[in-house]
Amino acid sequence: MKNVFLNIYNGLFKNPDDVDNLSSGFNSNLSFGLLDYDKKKLLEHYLNIKIKNIAIFEQALIHRSYLQVINNSDIKSNERLEFFGDAILGFIITEYLLFNHQDEFEGKLTKIRSWLVNKHSLAICAKKLNLSQFIFMSHSAEQSLKIGSESILADTMEAIIAAIYIDSGLEITKQFVINKLLSIMLNEKLLEDKNYKSRLLEIVQSLGFTAPRYETLEELGPDHSKEFKAGVYVNNILKGIGTGKSKKEAEQNAAKIALKEFINN
Repeated sequence: MKNVFLNIYNGLFKNPDDVDNLSSGFNSNLSFGLLDYDKKKLLEHYLNIKIKNIAIFEQALIHRSYLQVINNSDIKSNERLEFFGDAILGFIITEYLLFNHQDEFEGKLTKIRSWLVNKHSLAICAKKLNLSQFIFMSHSAEQSLKIGSESILADTMEAIIAAIYIDSGLEITKQFVINKLLSIMLNEKLLEDKNYKSRLLEIVQSLGFTAPRYETLEELGPDHSKEFKAGVYVNNILKGIGTGKSKKEAEQNAAKIALKEFINN
């Protein structure tokens, strides 16, 4: 058992600064010509980085649905890079918060980090960086993207972070995350607590009321593009109505409306 863990450790941490070694580990030395010269230069412009190994960025931009379209067993999706990028992003954001918010407790830092590394925040960054025009995907996945699905954009953003790390190393990746992504997140006010349901619960309980109750009031539209309307009740009195593309989003928006009444009063 000890040898198993040693092999895993050596495989992961043998030489983290050896970019060539990392690149070969993702079978990314051979470009499939998916990104032509003009697309490459445009992607460099949006990301504000220099791409050395185009193949690793091609892989980062391949959604799993595209494998059915291209039918080439040598081409892999971006899922492994997404997994890697998630860890890299978490580390960089955690380090940044640790040294730039030294007066905050661990619990608050954890909450801030969750605002910055969640699917919604990453999707916003991907939109601002125009990544959608570079993603290789099936027609059905493209339609999901058009009606507001954030998963494809968020996953691609994580894969791009991994590609930058593999291609250029940790310091360049830190600069990209802090100067590019964090800048977008700050401009979009993503450092605000958007969990309105949690905030409403805290307020009403502090006033001696029972926990808010949420009800779905209405469902509109076809199954593939529904809109929900939810109401939040405090002491059986309707305090807010919100809409959203999911019940969860509608409830959060209802809680946001209700919060205004309690805060203003």
